[in-house]
Amino acid sequence: MKIGIIGTGSMGTILLESFIESGEISPDQFMITNRNRTKAEVLKKRFPEVTIGENALEVAHESEVIFICTKPLQFPEVLNQIKPACHSGKFLISITSPISVDQLEEVTECKVARAIPSILNRALTGSSLLSFGSRCQDEDKKVLKKLMSAISEPLVIEENITRVSSDIVSCGPAFFSYIIQQFIDGAVRQTNISKEDATTLATNMIIGMGKLLEKGHYTLPTLQKRVCVPGGITGEGIKVLEDEIGSMFDHLFQKTHAKYYEDQELIVDAFSNKSLK
Repeated sequence: MKIGIIGTGSMGTILLESFIESGEISPDQFMITNRNRTKAEVLKKRFPEVTIGENALEVAHESEVIFICTKPLQFPEVLNQIKPACHSGKFLISITSPISVDQLEEVTECKVARAIPSILNRALTGSSLLSFGSRCQDEDKKVLKKLMSAISEPLVIEENITRVSSDIVSCGPAFFSYIIQQFIDGAVRQTNISKEDATTLATNMIIGMGKLLEKGHYTLPTLQKRVCVPGGITGEGIKVLEDEIGSMFDHLFQKTHAKYYEDQELIVDAFSNKSLK
């Protein structure tokens, strides 16, 4: 099976690296392309068996499964470029949340799906989010699930929870890395610990906590209960978090959803202006 990747920016590169590192997919199965050819050539140097396509159309012609890893507003242009190759036997996969599978089905004859990855997939862990178009048969779903299972734990989701699921899976690592960095910085400001030591301790703490949860020793609530003994120091810290976090995450989801709906409107306009139908 030949797999095409159109767009080798951050997520396109992560997908290629992760698929190859998993050992489940051979480098010679991939054909890649990018508007800035230098980015594709850098990957070719690392993975010599990967083929660079001259353009998006060549990648679509030569591939059975085609991942489009460009920015959402670039989709109409890419879809116009590859339209001659997008017959019913092709399987087109978007990795971006604002574009629904229904929108893609309206403008192409391909089987379409969406697979939203996470930066965690680079470590062959974390979740990915799958949505399938109406033309996808059981065999198509099996193909995509197998591909994404090589680098993640795929979860099939409905359209109405796409944004919040993506916030948790894809944006979550950035949100919580910011919080952990603030945790470290606070420790440095308020005590004599060095930033290097605080970073090492916090990093090991978060890795260890993940392993505890992964192995099923604790859930998030039982972990809090086990560490937070009555009248102890942890309890005093929890009181601060209860008082100061408040509605912070409610506001976070309100903001991400507002931006999501704004992007969707821009995408509808972009699709209309490109006359894809």
